[in-house]
Amino acid sequence: MADMVLVLCILMSAFFIRGITGFGSALISVPLLALSQPLQFAVPLVLALDFTASLVLGGLNQKQANWGEIKILLPFGMIGACVGAYALVTLPTTPVLLTLGAFTMFFGFRNIFGLQPVGQLSRTWAIPAGLAGGGAGALFGTGSPPYIMYLTRRLLDKGAVRATFSWLIAIDGGFRLGLFLFAGLLLDPKLQVAYLLGLVPMALGLYTGNKVHLDMTSEGMLKVVGALLVLNGAMLFLKAAI
Repeated sequence: MADMVLVLCILMSAFFIRGITGFGSALISVPLLALSQPLQFAVPLVLALDFTASLVLGGLNQKQANWGEIKILLPFGMIGACVGAYALVTLPTTPVLLTLGAFTMFFGFRNIFGLQPVGQLSRTWAIPAGLAGGGAGALFGTGSPPYIMYLTRRLLDKGAVRATFSWLIAIDGGFRLGLFLFAGLLLDPKLQVAYLLGLVPMALGLYTGNKVHLDMTSEGMLKVVGALLVLNGAMLFLKAAI
């Protein structure tokens, strides 16, 4: 029971962050969950909840989504997801934890120091963005950074970025859920119970995060998220070392 309460608290915190920033729930929750849970539990759980949240958010902002960007990102994201799902099932835990720690800390420092590039990207960058997003999403449950980095350099309107990302994660996440079901990762009764219980903190986190979003600057929030990511990455390095 105590273990499940901890999982639900982590989920509420992660979706609170997503309610503020529009993304990042997996970046926050997967590293924290991986400290006490196997990745084979943490990644499918967060993916299932992210998929549900994206359907809700995407449905509310369907008209703002840029379907041209979604159509070019999805095929490469699916290829990356196949590679990532295979790696999740077959790779040993320690190198995966170390990679996840480095991956998390990189984006944490990027937020803290405001390393935001400028200028519009060519659509050819959808190939590495899709492969990296799909692969990282299946392996770590954290495919949002490559997608967000690409979309924010392609779309000028923040609402369009948020709606496009939500639909992209909904469709891409549905594909990855299918892969996980085929691999047997969704058949764990504990995971199924955690998903049902997690719907409540997910909804509360999204609702309260959206309220806070109105009173906080995006620059300040990115720095807070960055600090959390760096801390999470350091804890994952410690867990892998132990």
